[in-house]
Amino acid sequence: MSRRPVRIALILNLLVFGALAQNRPKAPKDNPDAIGDRDVCGGINFYGLPAEMAMGKQMAQMVARDAKLMTDPRITEYVNRLVQNVVQNSDAKMPVTVQVIDDETINAFTLPGGYIFVDVGLLLAADTEAQLAGALAHEVGHVVCRHGTRQATNGDLNRIGATIASIAVGGWPAVAIGQGANAVIPLQYVKFSQRFETDADFYGLQYMYKAGYDPSEMVNFFEKIESMERKKPGTIGKFFATHPMTDDRLKKSQIEIDRDLAARPEYVVNTSEFDEVKARLSEMRNQRKVESSDPSRPTLRRRD
Repeated sequence: MSRRPVRIALILNLLVFGALAQNRPKAPKDNPDAIGDRDVCGGINFYGLPAEMAMGKQMAQMVARDAKLMTDPRITEYVNRLVQNVVQNSDAKMPVTVQVIDDETINAFTLPGGYIFVDVGLLLAADTEAQLAGALAHEVGHVVCRHGTRQATNGDLNRIGATIASIAVGGWPAVAIGQGANAVIPLQYVKFSQRFETDADFYGLQYMYKAGYDPSEMVNFFEKIESMERKKPGTIGKFFATHPMTDDRLKKSQIEIDRDLAARPEYVVNTSEFDEVKARLSEMRNQRKVESSDPSRPTLRRRD
C-alpha cells in the first residue's frame, strides 16, 4: 500500500489544525478588545479593596509629607490627564491617583490602592509622549494586578504560614508602616518580584495600545533608560531599578506586541503638549541652575 495518500492526509490534517488554531478565540488576558470586561492577574490576596485603598492612602500621605511634590499646575494636570486616559483603557477596579515628585531622578513607583508617584526625571528622560505613557501604563499594570498587597500576602505566608488566618487584616501592615523614620514605605509593598514586573509589562503594553499609543515605544524607552543606567550608574531611582529591563523581558514584550496587538494604520507617538511640558521643565531646571550658581545670593545652613 502506498504511503503517499497517508502523507497527503497528514498534511491536510496539519493545515486544518493550523487554520483552526489561528481562528481560535484569544484568551481574555491576551485580548485587548476584552479590556474592562475581564478579571486579570488573580492570585492569593488577604487584603480587600477597601482595606488596600485605605492603607495606600496612608502611605501616599507619608510620601507626600516627606517628598518635594511638583506644584506647577500645568505639569501636574498634564501628567494626571495622561494617566487617567490610560486608566480608562485598562482593567482598573479602583480610582488611580498620580502625583509628581520634583526630583530629576528617573523613577516611578506604585503604592497599594491606586497611588502612583512619578519623578520629574522620568518626564525629562522620555523622548515622546508614547514613551511616557508606556512607563505610566506599566505602573497602572501594577495597580490593576494589585501587586502591592499580593506581594505583602506572599510575605505574610512566608513568615507565618498557616497561622496567618488568625491575624486580623490590617494589623501587621499598620505596624510595618509605623516602623522607624528609615522605613517610610515598607518594601514588601513596592519592591515587586520579577513575575509581577513581567505582568506589569504585559498589561501595560495592552493599556497604552488601547489608549492609542504605539506599544513599541514602551520597549524603546526601557531600553533607553537601561542604557543610561549602564553609562551612569545611579541615574535610575531605586524603585524603578529594582528589576531591570532584561533581554528576556524585552523579548517577551516584543512577542506580545507581534502576537496580540494588531498593527494599526496610525498611533499617537508624540504631541505638542508633551513638548511644551518638557520645555517648561527644562526651563525650570535651567533657572534653578542659574540661581544656585549665583554667588551674590545668600545661602542658608541648616542645623542637624
